[in-house]
Amino acid sequence: MLSQDTLERYRKMSIGERLDLTMQAMRRDWPYLLEGPEDVVRRKFELLNRENDARNRNILEALARTRDAQ
Repeated sequence: MLSQDTLERYRKMSIGERLDLTMQAMRRDWPYLLEGPEDVVRRKFELLNRENDARNRNILEALARTRDAQ
């Protein structure tokens, strides 16, 4: 979990600044994502997919709740 100060700094950034941070992290971390035996790499991607699915599900549920509340 990010601290409130960090969250506030991110909120004050422009879209371009946040995109730049994202691109830096991707360039830095991408080689490690593909590092290791095939089964380890597969598990890394499975975990990423599960986390993304959970995040998307939470967003859709929140949107459905706001639509139902209107």
